[in-house]
Amino acid sequence: MDFRADDRLELALRAPNEGNEGIWDWHIDADEIHYSGRIVRFLGFRRDEMPHIFKDVDRVHESDQEEFTKKIGEVMEPNGESLLAVEPRMMTAKGEWRYFRIRGTAVRNEEGAIQRMAGSMIDISRRKIAEEQLLEERHLMRLLVDSVPLNIYFKDLKSRFTMVSRSQANWLGCDDPGELVGKTDHDYFDADHADQALKDEVNILKTGKPIFGYVERETLPNGGEAWVLTTKMPLVGRKGDIIGTFGVSSNVSELVQTQQSLAETAAALQQRNNEIEEELALAREVQLALLPQSYPVVPAGASESRVKFGHRYIPISGLAGDFFEVFPIGDDAVGMFMCDVMGHGVRSAIVGSMLRGLLEQAFGKGEDPAAYLSVLNAGLSGILQQAGVTMFATGFVAVIDLARGELRYASAGHPPGIIQTDEGAKLLSMGAGGPGPGLGLFTKAEYVTQSMPLAGIRKVLLYTDGIYEVENEEGEAFLEDRLVKLFEDTADQAVGGMLDAILDRVLAFAESKQFDDDVCLLTVELSE
Repeated sequence: MDFRADDRLELALRAPNEGNEGIWDWHIDADEIHYSGRIVRFLGFRRDEMPHIFKDVDRVHESDQEEFTKKIGEVMEPNGESLLAVEPRMMTAKGEWRYFRIRGTAVRNEEGAIQRMAGSMIDISRRKIAEEQLLEERHLMRLLVDSVPLNIYFKDLKSRFTMVSRSQANWLGCDDPGELVGKTDHDYFDADHADQALKDEVNILKTGKPIFGYVERETLPNGGEAWVLTTKMPLVGRKGDIIGTFGVSSNVSELVQTQQSLAETAAALQQRNNEIEEELALAREVQLALLPQSYPVVPAGASESRVKFGHRYIPISGLAGDFFEVFPIGDDAVGMFMCDVMGHGVRSAIVGSMLRGLLEQAFGKGEDPAAYLSVLNAGLSGILQQAGVTMFATGFVAVIDLARGELRYASAGHPPGIIQTDEGAKLLSMGAGGPGPGLGLFTKAEYVTQSMPLAGIRKVLLYTDGIYEVENEEGEAFLEDRLVKLFEDTADQAVGGMLDAILDRVLAFAESKQFDDDVCLLTVELSE
């Protein structure tokens, strides 16, 4: 039985939908299923090899199979559910697990039997990974609070507990910290102590001023009494408004041994709270400040440099893993290092900071890009192995040597630079062996320095992959070939104008009109 394309479209439009989604249409009576091109690209199959996503359950991750089949079964039953909503992990043609959000609407006959179902599908892997990272950060915060041998609590504007440490819960006679959430001091202490605590917290909320290191008497739920050294502070939200209070206390019997530690811990908690709430804005300012503010003059001491630099740096969040460095090598040469740390957020920023520290160790190897990368790789690998962390970064080093009239470069898993010559623009060749492995993956990694004459080279562009991974409305990526052509088309512009033109053209291509990954561009213009 044939069915018309406009019927499928109507069903698809009735199904929950949003941008960047693929459409599917399952004619159940005829046992036929149709997919839009986006879904085919999601899974990476040829259209004639596409599996039936609702029947080929083996392509669903084993942890998601039970829920997946249950939801489909509920829709397939006579007079069953009218909407399908699942978010399983599915294996692509390349054997990769990707998260997909699948939504569908069922069409039934008069007896309630399902005849067909249509809907949408979107790759939500990035969102799922971000959610997992957020859960990990929350876990680390919870682990920190519970590991510190102090009584720690957080309260809302009505002095109700929102989170307490395990030590605080045990102090109040509770095994589970969750038992305290929503309760106040009046539920655990005598009226005198609870009233004074409330008065202190109301004053903190009103004035924003903390109370540092004062001794107070507590009457515990078991009838006992204790004196504790307490610090109470305003809990400041990311917008700068006070959203509650938090405090740290310890038994006075340990005051002598822990007084200094308590003050440091309270300060650290205050600082950590501020960092969490204002992470994006603060991290952006710090990372921008670490970028080069000026460039070397080459040759050294010349009235005008023969090597003119320009850069653009666009982090998509407060913390980014991309950065670059420009460093002089003697009087007649200059080196450039472009780096992209895996992922985003706190971990990427920390690895980036490690690499920045290692740059000093590699400085003496600047003339040889391969040796420079080897020093960075050995240092980063040692740190990551000792910490038991799996992370890596890609890096590209280029050296412009005016004395030798030579361009030397090497790559650690990073996209090759682009050069503009009198004949046009092209990617730098990485040789028969290709780029070396990313930094931090292997302790003993080998890198190869490539070289070519400077004669005829007008400009060089180094970049991170965020500039060419954007996709248009059809799901087509910008890719390096277009970047090379764009570099060629803008080569006659001044350095700053050229970089702005590249960014404008790429964003005009992108469906979202924004970058999905951090972007870092560094260009150099050579003159005679």
